[in-house]
Amino acid sequence: MQRLWKNIGWLLTGRGLNAVLSLVYLALATRTLGLDGFGFFAIIVALGQTVTGIANFQTWQFVVRWGAADEGPGEATGFAIALDLISVFVGTILAAVLVYTAQLWLPLPDELLWVAFGFCVVSLLSIRTTPTGLLRLRFKYALATAADAVQPIVRAAGAGLAFWFMPSVTGFILAWGAAELAVALTYWIIAARQEKIDFSRISLRQIPRDHPDAWRFVLSTNMSGSLLIAGKQVMILLVGSIGGEAFAGGFRVASQLGQALVQLAQTVSKAIYPELVHAKDAAHDIARKMANIALIAGVLAVLVAVFFGRWGLVFIAGEDFRVVYWAMVILAISGAIEMVGASLESLLVSAGRAGTAFLVRAGPTMLAFALLSTAMEWNGLKGAALAVMGASALAVIGFWVAILSMQQITITVDPPKDGPPPSP
Repeated sequence: MQRLWKNIGWLLTGRGLNAVLSLVYLALATRTLGLDGFGFFAIIVALGQTVTGIANFQTWQFVVRWGAADEGPGEATGFAIALDLISVFVGTILAAVLVYTAQLWLPLPDELLWVAFGFCVVSLLSIRTTPTGLLRLRFKYALATAADAVQPIVRAAGAGLAFWFMPSVTGFILAWGAAELAVALTYWIIAARQEKIDFSRISLRQIPRDHPDAWRFVLSTNMSGSLLIAGKQVMILLVGSIGGEAFAGGFRVASQLGQALVQLAQTVSKAIYPELVHAKDAAHDIARKMANIALIAGVLAVLVAVFFGRWGLVFIAGEDFRVVYWAMVILAISGAIEMVGASLESLLVSAGRAGTAFLVRAGPTMLAFALLSTAMEWNGLKGAALAVMGASALAVIGFWVAILSMQQITITVDPPKDGPPPSP
């Protein structure tokens, strides 16, 4: 547990820096672009992150899972890099299709289509899950925090330059793209210094040959990661498609401020997963303790959103964004729910139940997408936020039920060690 807390501390340090600087570039972007302009910006960023989230494999989990063997992470790293290359290829095709058809379903003007496609490609080239896995495998969370710090620093600096020299959607997108490339390059450099990367071992066959369940695990974690990462971005795209660019911009601001807890949940999940893989017998106790702590932290964060959120919105984003206050509060509650569920989901994945975790999250997410139009007709942005909160609640309840079922199966299959053998 001591190492876990230390790792979470390093990750939260990075998140803390990111949170402070994110307020800087969010304020610059919203006040420079206004509600509609920021809406276009939000749609382009959401497109890039959706494409990356769908195409990207969670290769850091593969490096941690299979790289811990005695022979080292060479084969696992080669497998992960091969999957990264597939992600870039498939993602570029997906980006071309989405951008080509964008005007059929998104309020995006002609002059921003190439900007959107370019940002999608840059986001794909900035995939960094493999070097992230190498650092987590060796518990080098301090180095990972240093690498992560590059992104908000470059982004804030770029936003400042855009504010002064190119105060447009394109200017701010260039700043975001530069930050993505910078942090990815930093991750690869740091990881390569810690662990030799043998490019001759890039292969899609070696790991599946040694681990028969490899492809099932790969597909399950990819789909789960796509739901978690892209789901939030797809929601922004759908909100923009239904309500227009102003709704997309407002929802992104509410989401970024209110769902900062989701990023915290992902941080906890990333720190706890390697521990659960190594702990095995103690995994349930670790997950339970982290869920209890997350519940307390989540309640406190929601109270902060309720009492100081309206002032924070006006101070950071400007008076135009005051209307998204209640959507922000609802998304903060959703973030608190996700915090509690982070350790439960990691426990399922570490126990080899990645497919179960995916199914548990997929159902509520698809339901939220299906009900979004009705929810927005009923209550605008608040309706969209309630759809997100409902999906989070159903997913976390599902994780809990799945873990209880898993424990019951274990108790049923494994007879007590000290008692008499079961009767035939």
